[in-house]
Amino acid sequence: MTFTEWFIFFLIIQVVHFLGTWKLYQRAGRKAWEAAIPVYNAVVLMQIINRPKWWVILFFIPIVNLIIIPVTWVETIRSFGRNSTAETFAVILTLGFYIYYVNYATNDPYIVDRDLKPRSEVGEWVSSILFAVIAATIVHTYFMQPFTIPTSSLEKTLLVGDFLLVSKFHYGARIPKTAVAFPMVHDTIPVVNTKSYLNDPQIPYLRFPGFENIERNDIVVFNWPVDTVNAFQQYGDGKYYEKPIDKKSNYVKRAVGVPGDSLSVKNGLVYINGEQLQLPERAKPQFTYTGVTKGQPFNPQTLYKVYDITDGFGYNPTTNEFTFVAITEETFERLKNHPNVASIQRSADTVSKSSRLFPNDRARWNNDNFGPIYIPKKGVTVKITPESMPFYKEIIETYEGSEYGLNNKLSLNGTQVLLNGNPISEYTFHQNYYWMMGDNRNNSEDSRTWGYVPENHVVGKPVFIWLSWDSNASGFDKIRWDRVFTTVKGDGDPTSFLPYFLIALVVFFGWRFFKQRREA
Repeated sequence: MTFTEWFIFFLIIQVVHFLGTWKLYQRAGRKAWEAAIPVYNAVVLMQIINRPKWWVILFFIPIVNLIIIPVTWVETIRSFGRNSTAETFAVILTLGFYIYYVNYATNDPYIVDRDLKPRSEVGEWVSSILFAVIAATIVHTYFMQPFTIPTSSLEKTLLVGDFLLVSKFHYGARIPKTAVAFPMVHDTIPVVNTKSYLNDPQIPYLRFPGFENIERNDIVVFNWPVDTVNAFQQYGDGKYYEKPIDKKSNYVKRAVGVPGDSLSVKNGLVYINGEQLQLPERAKPQFTYTGVTKGQPFNPQTLYKVYDITDGFGYNPTTNEFTFVAITEETFERLKNHPNVASIQRSADTVSKSSRLFPNDRARWNNDNFGPIYIPKKGVTVKITPESMPFYKEIIETYEGSEYGLNNKLSLNGTQVLLNGNPISEYTFHQNYYWMMGDNRNNSEDSRTWGYVPENHVVGKPVFIWLSWDSNASGFDKIRWDRVFTTVKGDGDPTSFLPYFLIALVVFFGWRFFKQRREA
């Protein structure tokens, strides 16, 4: 739905509200016309049902409004003596239209000093849970969202099993595209394994202002643009669904290229505008290494515990050749002195080419040698030719086309590029784009495979690791205590704030204990 369509829908809701409540406003000592004025009518209604005026704000927060509106329906009929369980279900199941019956077919007086305390313990629990869900949904959607690292693409920087808190407000929180969705889950409702949202209606893309922009080398959580991972899309009925932006699968990578950059990969190393990318101190890129042993295989547990090798490795007992899929430069220097290693060197593919890499039109590059490629910047105009068309086709047709309700279609007529049947020779970008890659360079599916990440797909910035779980360890060692309560960004080794947090807890509960004793 466009902004115009949403505005018309909003006006229709105001008419429906007025027709169903104007007599109730009069019974409560207000004027009938007050039920017809948008927003003001909601403020007056909060006074009638004896609820705080700030509740009105909740009506305009997507997902949260799906909870607060039914609560308001129930509170409205209870303000006129309709307290039975049957009537509570009636007003909810009729989507509020039971209020029409109370408005036109009854003469119940308005209860001025209605007791707002739930009449049963169950009612009190329900009320508490509803407002806990509302508060959690607001925090989850607009401020901070928990996130788990599922893959090793940023291994040694962010580890598999790290539990992150991702800030939504650093880059500006997005208004959810999905207007109707189950709160606090992503694309699937747990246990029942079914879709958590309706595709329609959708809210036009909106983002609150952030207080910083994505900088080169920032680690970013984003919605995967293509989102064709079957495991992330399949629901209980065995079907797959095209997802709105905010319900696409969450990915986390490093933004090695920002809008306006020219990027290339040479022998596995990233170059920006012709200069090698300088990674931050905490970044530990990993590459593939091959070599030959002195005749003995490696012990997997030793490789893990002593050399911190967490990705796979291969060994050929016939030739004594081995391959480490992903190790750091530091590990490589240590392995050179391993008593069983005859030789070891970094492997970079300088020969093969793959059509599975972006822009997927033909076999151009491979993961180790890629580009150069321009990263689009908002407002910049580029030439569109048959040669450049594959690089910008997805942008024009999808990211700046169907994502915004447009039916853009690029095609070729000989050597002429056509947009919706009309010849074009250039195109101006309407949003910024980013190039996301994993630090685990030879074991990461990233922008080299699926291309640019549009700005409207950016979710947030990982800021804090509140727990880290090592699935390869056993017993109490499964928790990586040195990573608990550490920041994601910074120089040097991460410092755990867990001791300070525990001290703060002891001080707080100690102060509370002695305060209660004094008051007693």
